[in-house]
Amino acid sequence: MLEVNKVPVWLSAFTLLLLTQDPVSTSEVVACGEAVDPPANIEITDPGFLGYLSIHWTRPASLQNLTDCTVRYQLRYYDTYEERWRSVRTVKLTYAAQFDLEKPVMVRMLTMLKCACTNGTEVQGEEIERVFTPEPTGVAGSKIRDFHCVNYGKEYMECTWDSGPVQPPNSQHYLYYWHREMDKTQECPEYIKLSEVRKGCRIPRESLLEFSKFNMCVNGSSPAGSLRTAYFSIEVQNHVKPAVVSSVHISEIDGLLKLDWSPPSGLVPEHCLEYEIERSTLMSNDKEQQQRKVLENVVLDTSYDIQREAESKKTCFQVRSKVNMYCADGGFWSDWSQTQCTEEDTQYINGATWNNLSLVGLVVIGIAGVIILCLSSWILKKICIKKTSKNDALYTLYKLKVNETMPTILSPIFK
Repeated sequence: MLEVNKVPVWLSAFTLLLLTQDPVSTSEVVACGEAVDPPANIEITDPGFLGYLSIHWTRPASLQNLTDCTVRYQLRYYDTYEERWRSVRTVKLTYAAQFDLEKPVMVRMLTMLKCACTNGTEVQGEEIERVFTPEPTGVAGSKIRDFHCVNYGKEYMECTWDSGPVQPPNSQHYLYYWHREMDKTQECPEYIKLSEVRKGCRIPRESLLEFSKFNMCVNGSSPAGSLRTAYFSIEVQNHVKPAVVSSVHISEIDGLLKLDWSPPSGLVPEHCLEYEIERSTLMSNDKEQQQRKVLENVVLDTSYDIQREAESKKTCFQVRSKVNMYCADGGFWSDWSQTQCTEEDTQYINGATWNNLSLVGLVVIGIAGVIILCLSSWILKKICIKKTSKNDALYTLYKLKVNETMPTILSPIFK
């Protein structure tokens, strides 16, 4: 297992001297109007805090014996996380700053001098720059990708990653973290595994510190050699994802819809939350309209009123939350709450619907009339057929009866 508590390879052999053989004035006292020499013996050391480096320097030799003068130093360093220069002025001879150890460390310094002979004006010396580029170590292509951290309800934080494009067999990843209230780095207390492969780390609330740099690195080992280290520095309050908003209710009074909900569970203070509402309206023509609205600059308000739209049959709502700008510079929206809808309005029917219903009614009536007419014709035909059949049967019986009786009647006459 890699030891990240120790100074990295590129700094372990010696204390990094970014400035050597600084030009030193031959005079022990700088006369007014002469150039002010830059700080001497600038050193940058890594105490093993995952990029939180210490910068040290000394007063230039030409200013060692000055009296009744104020000497200050201006330090500028490039913040690769935010991609901008940061500046500080101090009378001290040391300063600590956060650097990304995967990128060049760039430092610029100058000396500022104010004496009686300068009439109280602060004279600045020439600025010097030193750049150090660390050499990457480990198996090429083995650095992790897609590192992502979410602080769930301020109760715990999960950081996940994907393996690098080159993943040697039987390799293992390790995560270490540090913040300014820790004496040394700590390893992840609970790894997130997928098929026995470490894909993330769960860090408990007790180990998190807000509004401070929270430094992490993910390295690893394998039979083929160490894996390349990836460094990260975040502020955990900017990665909060609240829990789902609960207890959403809708009421309606005289066409006014009132939406109420309860704040999500967890440790996020209620005054730190803002809400977004998604409204889905089913219109009388069966078309659906969707709208979203963020309730900004609203503190401790968990209700929303809106007039019910004309020509609407049903309105549904969902609510979600996020940490607002007063408590963090960023964050994640929670998942949407369960959908709550108004009762469907079956009484309201507009003119178009009436026309549609009228047309449908006429078609139905026409079809019913045709069916009734056909049935009537069929019934009448059946009745007529039955009557004809009955008459035919009577006539046949009559003829048979006549044929039977006529010989009996005519027989005596012809005898």
